Amino acid sequence: MSYKEMFEFWLNDDYFDQATKDELLAIRNNEEEVEDRFYKDLEFGTGGLRGVIGAGTNRMNFYTVRKATQGLANYILKQGSGDKGVAIAYDSRRFSPEFAKEAALCLCANGIKAYLFDALRPTPELSFAVRQLGCTAGIVVTASHNPPEYNGYKVYWEDGAQVTSPKDVEIIAEVNAVTDYHTVKTMEEEKAKADGLLTIIGKEIDDAYMVELKKQIVHQDIINEVSDELKIVYSPFNGTGLVPVKRILSELGFKNVYVVPEQEMPDPNFTTLAYPNPEDPAAFTLAIKLAKEVGADIILATDPDADRLGVYALDTKSGEYVPFTGNMSGMLIAEYLLREKKANGTMPENPALVKTIVTTNMSDVITKAYDVKQIEVLTGFKYIGEQIKWFEENNTFNYVFGLEESYGCLAGTHARDKDAIVAVMCLCEVAAYCKKNGITLWDQMIKVYEEYGYFKEGLHTITMKGVTGAQAIKDIMAALRENPMKELAGLKVLKVRDYDVNVVTDMTTGEKTETGLPKSNVLYFDLENDSWCCARPSGTEPKIKFYMGIKGESLADADAKLEALKNALIAAIPEV
Repeated sequence: MSYKEMFEFWLNDDYFDQATKDELLAIRNNEEEVEDRFYKDLEFGTGGLRGVIGAGTNRMNFYTVRKATQGLANYILKQGSGDKGVAIAYDSRRFSPEFAKEAALCLCANGIKAYLFDALRPTPELSFAVRQLGCTAGIVVTASHNPPEYNGYKVYWEDGAQVTSPKDVEIIAEVNAVTDYHTVKTMEEEKAKADGLLTIIGKEIDDAYMVELKKQIVHQDIINEVSDELKIVYSPFNGTGLVPVKRILSELGFKNVYVVPEQEMPDPNFTTLAYPNPEDPAAFTLAIKLAKEVGADIILATDPDADRLGVYALDTKSGEYVPFTGNMSGMLIAEYLLREKKANGTMPENPALVKTIVTTNMSDVITKAYDVKQIEVLTGFKYIGEQIKWFEENNTFNYVFGLEESYGCLAGTHARDKDAIVAVMCLCEVAAYCKKNGITLWDQMIKVYEEYGYFKEGLHTITMKGVTGAQAIKDIMAALRENPMKELAGLKVLKVRDYDVNVVTDMTTGEKTETGLPKSNVLYFDLENDSWCCARPSGTEPKIKFYMGIKGESLADADAKLEALKNALIAAIPEV
């Protein structure tokens, strides 16, 4: 069907409710809006669905969620694992509880047990619940840090990680095969419960999750020593983090935890946040104000589904609170865990740290210093989770830490996705260690820089919405492939890694080798002097992202080098 024919189908078929039809009638004369809503199905990508909430095939709504779930159900039944069930969680966004229930009832109508959380929960707890309950899969309804008009739907497999190849492609094929909305199944909630197909879960999973989190603490004695002194400001960004973060910090003994009142309770409109993203400095305005009032040592914020952590710490020299990138906070935790585990003899045999290709190269130096194997994977924490599974199946390495630049990390293997709850806990332990030693978290960051190098990274993002935007992103990537950059900011391009065709090209010799990683639409440029940059279309938003990193001789030198590289990269982006 053309987009106009599909629009008329939704408008006239009895399958769609009147509220949906009323919404569509209101845009009937807006040709551009009609086209954007119906020119394609909302893509079920390797991570699931994510899109703007609204009526239409290219929107998040009851019908697209139910249709996607029918495809997942068909796949599970073909795998013969429907009896193991599916765990389902959701965040604080608009329609999250309703979408989660729609997914559960579709599964139940297909004879698959659904374990639905009784209220909103963090994404990492869903990852934990899948393994705790022995489920075949998991679903979490969330759009992470996207603006309020978005929602999404992520699928996990039995190992607790988001689905990876080949299952991701196979599930996508099943979802795409559901073309007739009338074949999508559902049932009444009460009947699903009466038939033993729908089970509501909650406290029992929370309690087990907390037990696992606490196993990652290295020095409870240090926390006990300074818990009366350390002051922590925290914001859940009106999302899922409030209850688990307050609980874990309380149970560990931290006494001075101040929650930003305006951002404490769930709010699908994120009223005080234009963009509920811990990468956005503007999101910390209220937290910094509170921190100054109470004299806080650190400021922590989790995104709405609580898998990413933002950090600020007091710089006593300036009296201001300094932001940490995801690379910085991740390296602080990693360096502390590796150092202290090695010192007290709790480092496992064959330890490994896993990072993504766009994560800081400081990790290379730190893992080498502590004789820890480092493994690089594609962007996306599911690839880190996949490594944990392979370590266990093949009895090769013992996972100690994993991180990605986009403010996500994981200590422990209780979850197989980034976990801001365990990151909060670990970061507070590092802050306690600093407090005991008379320094701030920022002082400790400077010590890490001085010891391992002044690595600094940046990101430039271009948003390109709609049909024309999607084509423009394709054109930019094509142009970069056809005419790869030779130098940037006076730095020669040494190698070009094209993960889409699995080829690494040596720009000096012309020699070609394999990347060794799965196919992905990513271009990575190795530059001189420990510098690099990377181009990658976002898998969840209408954006193309340009990552970059350098190594400086000091903070000022690193800032200057990064700024020069960023400006050169922006200037080199092809015009399309």
